[in-house]
Amino acid sequence: CLEVPNTHGEDVIVVAVDINTHVGEVIKYYLLQTIMNFAKYALAAALCAASSTAFITPKNARVSRYNAGQQVPSRVMAATLDTPTTEADAGPSVMRPPIDFVWSDVASQLVEKFGYSQAEVDMYDGEVDNNKDNLIKIYKALQLARGFENACNQQYMQGKIRGFMHLDNGQEAIPGLVDYAIKNGDKKYSYYREHTHAIASGVDPGAVMAELFMKETGTCKGAGGSMHIFDKSTYFQGGWALVSEQLPYAAGAAKSILIDRALGVSDNENFEKQDVAPPADDDRISIVFVGEGGAQNGRTAELLNSAAKDNLPLLLLVIDNGRAINTYTSDVATNGSVFDQGKHYGVPGLQVDGYDAADVAKGGKAVIDYVRSGKGPAILQVHTYRFNGHSPADPEHERGRKDEKAWARAEQDPIKKFEDKYTANGVFTEDELKEFKKEVLAEVKAAVKFADESDMPPVELAKELEYPDAPDTDYNLKPAPAFADAVNARTISPEQMETVQAHIAGLREKAIAGDISIGDAINLAIHEEMLRDPTTTIHAEDLQAGSSYDIPKLTQQTYGKTRAADEIIDEGHFIGKALGEGMNGYRPIVELMNTNFGIFGMAEISSAGNTYATTGGQFDMPMTIVGAGGTAPNQALGAEHSQPFHAYVMGIPGLKICTAASPDAAYGITKSMIRDNGPCFLFAPVKMMKEAKGTLDLDVCAPLNKSALLHEASAESVAAGNAVTVLTYLHGVKEAQMVIDEIQEEGFDIDLIELRSLKPLDMDSIRKSLERTNKVAILDESTKSGGIGATVSARISEECFDLLDAPVKRLCMDDAPVPYASTMEVAVVKRGSDLVQGVFDLATGQY
Repeated sequence: CLEVPNTHGEDVIVVAVDINTHVGEVIKYYLLQTIMNFAKYALAAALCAASSTAFITPKNARVSRYNAGQQVPSRVMAATLDTPTTEADAGPSVMRPPIDFVWSDVASQLVEKFGYSQAEVDMYDGEVDNNKDNLIKIYKALQLARGFENACNQQYMQGKIRGFMHLDNGQEAIPGLVDYAIKNGDKKYSYYREHTHAIASGVDPGAVMAELFMKETGTCKGAGGSMHIFDKSTYFQGGWALVSEQLPYAAGAAKSILIDRALGVSDNENFEKQDVAPPADDDRISIVFVGEGGAQNGRTAELLNSAAKDNLPLLLLVIDNGRAINTYTSDVATNGSVFDQGKHYGVPGLQVDGYDAADVAKGGKAVIDYVRSGKGPAILQVHTYRFNGHSPADPEHERGRKDEKAWARAEQDPIKKFEDKYTANGVFTEDELKEFKKEVLAEVKAAVKFADESDMPPVELAKELEYPDAPDTDYNLKPAPAFADAVNARTISPEQMETVQAHIAGLREKAIAGDISIGDAINLAIHEEMLRDPTTTIHAEDLQAGSSYDIPKLTQQTYGKTRAADEIIDEGHFIGKALGEGMNGYRPIVELMNTNFGIFGMAEISSAGNTYATTGGQFDMPMTIVGAGGTAPNQALGAEHSQPFHAYVMGIPGLKICTAASPDAAYGITKSMIRDNGPCFLFAPVKMMKEAKGTLDLDVCAPLNKSALLHEASAESVAAGNAVTVLTYLHGVKEAQMVIDEIQEEGFDIDLIELRSLKPLDMDSIRKSLERTNKVAILDESTKSGGIGATVSARISEECFDLLDAPVKRLCMDDAPVPYASTMEVAVVKRGSDLVQGVFDLATGQY
């Protein structure tokens, strides 16, 4: 595709051809036209491998500013070479062109989209071009980024860095901007290509390199690796490996800034909340990095909606290298102009050219200052090229990738552009720049030496990083924040306090009378803990209305929208926001209307479980997820609402998972989970949320690692060998309790143990019962394959085999989806009658 130059002296713009066929004719035609009409122009042509390629314009040629993802206009197509094409030849063959912005292109956007005056735009220009110190700062950041990544590549090839590694060469304008305009207190969220973002944020290069070397002196003690760089002291909060997962986390971090201001609290030297208000000129922001391929993820729309709705101090920085992994982004995405996607939300965007690092710094700082000023979120898209493949192990078979990479190194190097620009205008001499580069490379060399000489972490560290709080923690002993009363007094009006205290008093009266439901018990625990600790927040759908079971009832009316957030209908989004708050000193509660809706948040739940360990113990994750779920007999909710989500999350490391089939269990466990410094998940039985009533052990936190013996088999049945240990949870508790009399009438009895702690599993209680009964049945509310019962059965067989007189009896859901019709459902979901038969079989040896 050729945009033909005219006879008035315009430069060649873009030439790109498919050379599968007619190579000779195409080249002959083009050379003849060039010689005849444009003899004064030199043509640089590169013929590449036979799939497709591009003739690229000379470096100083004028280039049409087509956005990545746009189709080539028909005017250009009309000027294509007159060579025959076939259906097989159709399709994109034009390599993504550079945009070749000059400062005026950036300045005009700042005026039009961000409301800056020309004088203000000129100020941003002058702060860079007329300030040699700032130019030195930017140049050193460029060289440090390039030098560090080159060193990483060398060490990877030598086998000192292992696993996946993703290099940033060619995209140095981004760390140049970060070093120039981002402050230490800003919250930074990046993705797996984050080495240079971390270093530009102030993270020690030696610690970053040591992390890549798996050393204990690394940023995360060797637990994170290349894709998971975290540093608490600089608020560099990842390094996240699942594409785009960092977007809602950054929104949560931005929300934490607003909560700080609303509550009048700030971080002390240990990064814990103190009763000291942020300064009056607090201008912290949250910045999140994402590739333009990753920005096609639906999380981007959710982020823009949330950021606009709450006026979050958030910058979405889109690194637009034209490649989604290695695939040409335009092959898989229609709209590459991510900077324009905020229009529907009132979020302005700026596009800059990553080839000119100085202009990126100027325009980028203007956008950052817009966010700092409190005007709301913004988007900055940096058009750039990545010089390396997705990772060193990448075969790079995608269309045009190798050719583009070679061309970009020669024609789109931001460091060379900076050097040429500022030596040509006399700001620097070549010797000055060489000296700066030498200084930076010495720092890189020192980082490699430090990493090489550091020790590997001890093997014991892995288990130490499983949970922030030990499983046997007594949560009753945890002190409340000293500033609770002061914060409550200035954030909750007397009228609000009177209302919520009356609500609490009413629930406590119900608890004493034995008339409180599971939903109300959880609601009571939440209010007590939110008043006890003002850093506690809550997120839910239908929150204002109390959701389905009154779990978040009266929270927003008492604590306001900042602490009690009504959320869009996407659990992944608000679980992600809760994660971001949890990393920044808050204790978020997430209420799921139905726990199966958490399927939308599996990535975020998984990362919550991993965070404490992956960050080397730097970041606690005090998140509590609570909701109604499970599968009761005759539930009549169909397959999607009847999934065993409790089994799905069992394999996520770092989670504490509990169940509660009574108001008392729900109350005590909820209070403990909110006080725990790690992620916890409480499942309550969906069909018992309102019908199960009881008393509460008020003001007492329950353990998160213990089961409960609800019924003990008689000594006579044990002596006769007619006792069976029954392990169950959720609706299985009710089913088992309803058939105890029937079991006893048959001459048998059971130790009924409620598995209130699924993970960690209370093997001590199970073992103690088996020492009496020597037989066990598991009434399991999950599937035969991969279910809770499978895990419990395996543990019993491995750890208590010598106590068993019979095989473990699993009474679990069938692997088939749960039907709606009760006539079919009975074949899938187990119930009390199945337990009666199971106990009979075990006690009589029929197995």
